[in-house]
Formats: sequence, structure tokens, C-alpha cells
Amino acid sequence: MNHLKFVIILLFIGNYPVSGQEVAGNPDNLPIREYNLVIKEEMVNKAGKKVEGMTINGSIPGPTLEFTVGEYAVIYVKNEMSVETSIHWHGMLLPNFMDGVPYLTTPPIKPGTTFKYEFPIRQSGTYWYHSHTMFQEQSGVFGSLLINPKEKTLDYDKDLILMLSDWTNEKPKSVMRNLKRGNEWYQMKKGTSTPLNQVIGRGAFGAQLDFWRQRMEGADIADVYYPAFLINGEESVEYPQFKPGEKVRLRIINGSASSQFWMTFGGETPMLVSADGQNVVPIAHNKTFIATAETYDFIVAVPQNGKIELRVMAQDGSGTTTAYIGQGKILPAEVVPKPDKIKMMQQMAKMDMKMWAHALKFRPKKDERYEMKEYGMQMDMDHSKMNPPAPRLNDSVAQGRAGMDGDKMNMPKDSMKHEKMDHSNMGNSEMAMGEKAIPNMQKDDMAKMQMFSEYNYDFLKSPQKTDFDKDLPVKEVLLNLTGNMNRYIWSLNGVPLSETDKIKISGKEITRITFNNLTMMHHPMHLHGHFFRVINKNGEYSPLKHTVNVAPMQEVTVEFSGNQGDEFGDWFLHCHILYHMNAGMDRIFSYDTPRDPRMKEYPVYKLINETDRFYTWSLLDVASHMTEFNFVTSNIRNQFNISAEYGWNKNLEAEVTYERYLHDYLRVFGGVNVENEMEDNLDEISTTAIAGIRYLTPYLFNLDVRIDNKLRPQISLSREILIFPKTAIFGEYEYQANFGWVDDLPAGDNFAKEVIWNAGVEYYLSRNFSLMASYDNRFGAGGGLSARF
Repeated sequence: MNHLKFVIILLFIGNYPVSGQEVAGNPDNLPIREYNLVIKEEMVNKAGKKVEGMTINGSIPGPTLEFTVGEYAVIYVKNEMSVETSIHWHGMLLPNFMDGVPYLTTPPIKPGTTFKYEFPIRQSGTYWYHSHTMFQEQSGVFGSLLINPKEKTLDYDKDLILMLSDWTNEKPKSVMRNLKRGNEWYQMKKGTSTPLNQVIGRGAFGAQLDFWRQRMEGADIADVYYPAFLINGEESVEYPQFKPGEKVRLRIINGSASSQFWMTFGGETPMLVSADGQNVVPIAHNKTFIATAETYDFIVAVPQNGKIELRVMAQDGSGTTTAYIGQGKILPAEVVPKPDKIKMMQQMAKMDMKMWAHALKFRPKKDERYEMKEYGMQMDMDHSKMNPPAPRLNDSVAQGRAGMDGDKMNMPKDSMKHEKMDHSNMGNSEMAMGEKAIPNMQKDDMAKMQMFSEYNYDFLKSPQKTDFDKDLPVKEVLLNLTGNMNRYIWSLNGVPLSETDKIKISGKEITRITFNNLTMMHHPMHLHGHFFRVINKNGEYSPLKHTVNVAPMQEVTVEFSGNQGDEFGDWFLHCHILYHMNAGMDRIFSYDTPRDPRMKEYPVYKLINETDRFYTWSLLDVASHMTEFNFVTSNIRNQFNISAEYGWNKNLEAEVTYERYLHDYLRVFGGVNVENEMEDNLDEISTTAIAGIRYLTPYLFNLDVRIDNKLRPQISLSREILIFPKTAIFGEYEYQANFGWVDDLPAGDNFAKEVIWNAGVEYYLSRNFSLMASYDNRFGAGGGLSARF
């Protein structure tokens, strides 16, 4: 009986190999390693406040799952939450059905049910897992994977996984709502806003005008305010168990929802040995940028006297987290200076950068496989220089049909397609061209490249050739990374996921994707189920990765072949900043094969709908001279508005409208307006139908042009400007004309007009409350409280 209990405990904990014959999905009878994961909703405290989070086996992050190449993974995931969940095995090459994207490749895990993931372990390295359901990754559903090779090839003594993450005490859906409504609170809270007084004090008003002209408030780096950044779930961690002289392999995973970091080390410069689970030529490398979802492995030698500090700073300088390896006196890491956003604005304005691209097109294209040049400079690409045999992955990943020990992909040889491509704003003069120079590079383009050069991947070199058979045909795909910070819409080629078809690819050709970032944000782009070559200065030794960061105004080219063992089904491509992904920056790459019959009950549109949900917010102003209420519910193309204002002089006006966004800045609307025609007389209520357009102009003025069913035209213009770190001024001007086309003018009059204007100041107390004071030419002067909810 005691022996039975012991076996049951081992099975529950996992890490217990059993006979391969016990699992029907293991045709090669590989040794099985089994784990059990339980996902729960629990109260947690990660940043000084108890809030509801989501745990895996009672912890955030979840447990490390350790495997060895040649084993068969069996992982039972039990959902004890009140909502659906899922697990995606990030960076793993596995059967399409096990990839873990609910409604696309894998069924969602319903509350109270258990799903069994099973797949052969075909690669070694550092990887991780996380939920792919809405915002659950932000709430804690993530953990690490450590996969050992069959034979150890690097010289080190011990492993240490360090998982980076960000934490918010808000509900992630509330974070998204706040981003959608477009206020500056998160930047204010972080101290990273660029108010007008600081801009003018730095002599950057001209640069600010250039940003406003392009409908940008200022240089942007990171969207969300986080009260804590964590390593292995803590703001600071220590590992004194490592002894002097030991070599420790630090396996660093950026499991953040939307944060990217600069990492620096104290003591001797560490050796970078792996990126995204794939070996690279070892290089002494200290200051390293790690994008969301990337992994880097470093080998450090524990000093004889002292402990190594690993310092991890959020990219915008809004916070840090630290780890210490060893004992004794701290060997401090370099402190990376916070970015100077106003200086960035000045540099970009001087280079006359185009700092935006439409996130929504008037007429979205359904098939973007041949989307080509739209912006920036042109250059001819000599593909023969790219020499695009198959990527070699760690431990001879079962590529193509070669089996577990296959060393090369089986590639058909067809005629190579040599085409001329137009590229824009090339981020690296050697990228995608081996050593080929760029003859027509403009001075400003060189400056743009220099500005963001520290984010390139030239320090990564594969230890073996990764280039493809040059006789393979090549399919070119250009994906412009596009977005709108005002409405928080993110897209590719100006088209969000909800408005596009799949991009069809083939296992018999090379797919070459050029990511051209036309936004001011970094975008770590991740392709499920594949490794791609990131073309850099190392040419045929370009590194293999599953996630590539594309810096602002930069371009990165990657390429892959379908023969990585599972060349069928649909695979997700997306920005790994969680809020960008859920705002539309995604695509589905499809081998155009029949859908797995097990997915019949799970329509893909449910995944797509996650990126086009309605978000709702409201504003209530209660002041001594008036009160005003605004309600908005909006998705990508549609918006419903309810507004009402009441002056204490008994002037009442209310309006209900529906808007349709034609593109980012232009929408048409129609609705009903209700107001009392005579002041002080609420019995005389007039109801009119209205229709018009609303447009966000250059310099960020909101323009409203309308006409009502009495043929009275009206135009209004409004604007808000942040002048101090938490203080904004606002104003609105409205002009309405009545040409006497109806009978409501006094006898003898054939024209009347009405001018309404107001101006005021607002001081932000918190995300939800502000103090405000204003003057309205109808209601007079007053002040009060603004509430956002």
C-alpha cells in the first residue's frame, strides 16, 4: 500500500519515466517523461498588494519542466479556473495539434477539464510555455522548459533558469481598456511622459510640432505601467549556493507580457552561448537587449570573492530587477542610462522621419502574400548573394522526413526565383545581403540605421551554416508593422487580423519575410512551430531564432523552409507584446492542408474575435457650473457613443451616435441629438437626427463636421495638451449655423448662428480621478472632479 502511494505521488509530481507502450501517441516507443500542471485562480502578492492571479501548481511562474532529447513528453494540464485556458509550447517543434493556440490548432481547455499534450522532444535548449488565451500570460500562466541534449557539448557545471516577467495589480482587461481610451496616465505614472514645459525647456518645441503634425504625442517606448519587474517571481533573487570557480549556465527567458529589457552583468564578461534555444558561436557579451519572448543563455564563472549582479532594466527605464550569483561582496553590473525621449524626438525630427503608418486601410486586401513596397527608399536585392542546405538545429531536430537523427532537411530542387524587391527604411546596411553594400543609401537613412543600431543581431553567429539550397524557389512576403497609438490598434500592412485571410505557404519553397517597422514601438515577432534564419552580417552563418525583435523604423528579414517536420496545418505569427497581439498584430501562415478533424467543433473565428473585442469606458465630470457624461464602447471599426451635459442654468443636451471608422483618423457617424431649445425650459425638448464625419487632424485636433435633419450645419474643433507632468489644458470651439430653411427663426430673420466654446485645465490625481476647472460661455466658470471608469 505504501509502495502504491509512492508511485502515485511520483506520477503527480511528474519526472517519472514509464513504458512508451502506455501512450498510444508514441509510435516510436520513446521513453516517456510525464508532468501534471494545474491552473488555478488564486490571490497573490507580487507588488505590495493582494490581487487575483493565475497560478500553475500554486506558483508564478509555473514549475520548470525538464526533458532530454529523445524522450516523449506527456503533460496533463488541468483547468481549475472559471474560464477557458490553454498552453503554448513556445519555440518547440511539435505536431500542429499540440501547439496550443486555442481554436486555431488546439482545443481550449474548458473549466474543470484536463487536456493531455504529448509530443517527441526533438531539440535541446532553453524554452518556455504560456497561456495563449486572452491576457492570462499577464496574470501568471507561464513557466520554463529546460531540454538537455543527448550529449553535453558545452563546458559548464550547473544550470540556473532566470525567468523575467512584469506584473500589474490591475486586471489585464482594464489595462487594455486604458490603452484603448488613449490617455497618458501610464506614462505619467512611470515618469516617462514628455509634457510641454519639459519640451520647451529643452529647446525641442520644433520637434514636438513635428510629432504633432504626424499625429504623435511624442516618442514612445513602452505602453504599460508596471509596479514590479520580477525574476523567478521576485523583485530580487539571490543564489548563494553556487561555489567559487563553478561555471553556471544562466538560462534567461523573457516571459513578460509586454516588457523588454537591458541586461548587464557584474564581474567578468559572461559568454553568450545560445539564443532562443539554439547554439551560437560563443562570444563575450555583456550589455544585451532581450525582447519579449526571447531567451539567451550565458555561462558565468562564480568569482572567488564576491557575487555577480545581474541587473535587468525595463527598456524605458521605469524599473529594474536583480539577481545575485555567488557569495560575498557584490560585483555591480553596469547601470544602463534611462532613454532620453525628448532627445529622441529631436533626432527623429531632424532626420524628418515618417513616424506613423495607417493601422487601418480604407479597403483592406484579403491576400497579402505579395504585398510589396509602400514606404521609404527603394533598393534592389541580389538574392544570389543571400545563398538562401537547411537550417541545422540543436540535436539534429527531426527535420523533414529524416527522423530523429536526421542532420539535413530533404529539399526539392526547383529553379531559384531571382526577383527585384523594394524595401523601405533598411535597418541594417548588411542585412539580407551578406556583405553587399547599398549604393543608393541616403544620409538620413544611414542616420536612422545608426540611431537604432544597438538593437541588431550582428553579434549572433551560428556555429554551422544555416543557409538553404540555392536552387529552391523563394516566396517573398513583406509585412509592414503598422499601428495607431491614439486608438491602440496594431496591424500588419495596415490590416488587423480580423480583416485578412491566411497567408499560404508551401513546404517545397523558402518563405522569406521582411518585417518593416513603420511605428515608434519595438515589435518582437514570433512564428509558431518554426525556426527562421535572421539574416545578418554573418550571411550563411546567420543565426536561427523563433522570435525576432524589430526596432522602430528598422527592417529585418527572416526566412524558413516548411521542411521542419510538421509542414502542414496553420501556424500563428504575431507580435509577442501581449496587448499588440490582442489588438490585431497577427497573421496565420497556412500550408493549405485539410484541418485536423479534431478541431471541427472549434471555429477559428473565435480566436480572431479575441483581437477585435469591444472595450467600454466612461467619463463623468461633476463641477460647480455643469456636469457632463460620456460613454464609449468600441472595437476596431465600430464605435457607439452616448454623451450628455447639463448646466446648472438648466441647459440640457444629449446625444447618441454610431461611428464607423473608414481608416485610422476618419469615421462617419449618425445618430440623434436631444436638447432644450429654450434655456430654463426643460419642457421644450427638440429631437433631431444628425450625420457627419469626425476626423483627427494633423496636430491632433479632433474635428467634427455634421448636419441635422433641419439642415443646420455645425463644425467643432477640440484639443488637449499635457503641459506639466500631470497637468493638461483642454479646449473646444463649436459653430452652428441656421439659414432659415425651417420655421424656427424669428419673423424677418433668415440666418442665425450659435457659438459655443470652453477651455479648462485638468490635474490627474490617479488613473481614475482628476481635478478640473473650466470656463464655458454658456455656463460660466467652475470646477470639480472628473471620474474615469
